[in-house]
Amino acid sequence: MRHTRKTVVARTRREFVSLDRVVRRVRPADWKRPVPRPEGRAPWTVKDALAHILYWKEHTCRVFRGEKRFPEMRGLGVEQINRKIYNRWRRRWPSALVAWHRRVHAEVVKTIAKTPPEFFSRKNRSHEWPMDFDGHSAAHRIKDIEAALQEDRDDSR
Repeated sequence: MRHTRKTVVARTRREFVSLDRVVRRVRPADWKRPVPRPEGRAPWTVKDALAHILYWKEHTCRVFRGEKRFPEMRGLGVEQINRKIYNRWRRRWPSALVAWHRRVHAEVVKTIAKTPPEFFSRKNRSHEWPMDFDGHSAAHRIKDIEAALQEDRDDSR
């Protein structure tokens, strides 16, 4: 499938609005709520899931700009990178993460705007491309963050 900047921007903005709506309703205690994770996977909290989403959005911006991975991430597999993200953010304040959430979105919008239109359409790609801007974010928003918050609401009944 060939994409256009316009459709990528629309999907990216739509997912940001959905994610931001969830982030805005997270209460202080919710940040530490565990998210549902498959057996054998590292346990995450709502905060960890959001940090994961944001790192990969930021990474995709770098890919769009033709930049290399950060030096500390070069040569690492996805699981190793995810562990570094977890370790980097687990002790930081949620307010810092929320600020990063907004900065990353601004960076995504700016990066897409500066990317030549032919970059989007020059080759066939998956219909989900660029996954980290919307599909990957939506998957973790729904199955991790929203699920954890819903469990909280269900527990309080």
